[in-house]
Amino acid sequence: MAAIRAATASALELPAQLVAVSRSLDASLFLVLSVLWGLSFPAISVGLDSLPPLFFAGLRYDVAAILLLAVAAIRIDGWVPTRRDDLAAIAAGGCFLVAGNGLLFVAQQTVPSGVAAILQSLTPIVTALLAIVLLDEHLTRVGVVGVAIGFVGVGLVISPDPGAVLAGDTAARLLVVGQVCSIALGGVLVQRFSPAIDRVALTGWSMAVGALVLHAASGVAGEHLVGGPTPTAVGAVLYLGVFSTAVAFLIYFAILEKYGAFEVALVSYLVPVVATVAGVFVLGETIGPGAIAGFSLVALGFALLKRNALVDVVDVVAGIRP
Repeated sequence: MAAIRAATASALELPAQLVAVSRSLDASLFLVLSVLWGLSFPAISVGLDSLPPLFFAGLRYDVAAILLLAVAAIRIDGWVPTRRDDLAAIAAGGCFLVAGNGLLFVAQQTVPSGVAAILQSLTPIVTALLAIVLLDEHLTRVGVVGVAIGFVGVGLVISPDPGAVLAGDTAARLLVVGQVCSIALGGVLVQRFSPAIDRVALTGWSMAVGALVLHAASGVAGEHLVGGPTPTAVGAVLYLGVFSTAVAFLIYFAILEKYGAFEVALVSYLVPVVATVAGVFVLGETIGPGAIAGFSLVALGFALLKRNALVDVVDVVAGIRP
């Protein structure tokens, strides 16, 4: 009898141990994704020392598109889009989610990488606002307060000079806000089109389209290389294309499929921490108290906006609910 009880207890403990291991691996993936995306901001700053911004952004997505489409061709049936909704989603993703990032590259010529990453944390809030307009979602009174607090936080980060709003660093920070609006719009439009194609293939094709748009914009802007790219610039392109884009998006999809969009959105609040620490200690950047306070307000606004989903996540992590 004692042996049966011991065997039963062991059988019950094993699933709990497997769940603990699974959660530990998921947490590790979450942290790895935060690091990969967080380090992309200082990598952009480094590459901009010798590469023009739009051309640089195009190279990033050239590399990522090749890798993701290669993975899709090997692992996925029907990886070539044919349905109208798939093509529309790829066009929206390429023009807004991907090509919109060119604004970030232009902005980071003067905006510190940590500040750019902090402004990026506005993305989930802007996405929620656009979803109300394009996806018929609703916003509660507390959510309205959260959105307002988030925008106040962004105002602190930007800290515009009333006499020169469109000059210097202020204009560049507004470009980052424009990039945030672009990628948020792209995400909502992709969701609205409800593509049936696999997400890896969808992302790969979107990056290919976005890269073409960025290279075209680079040509229109008259960008050109002064001398050859330095080894540091090549390393920045490879890091951004391979690790912070192709590998990072594979991790992103793994988390997305298991936990959903909200949990992935939480990574937006670890990325600025990684980017700021790397910017300060590697690039010698400085982050003022206004930017830190602004980030805190943006995070608070997001917590109010998604408070119910946040409670669910906390319950799961604490083991209160499966």
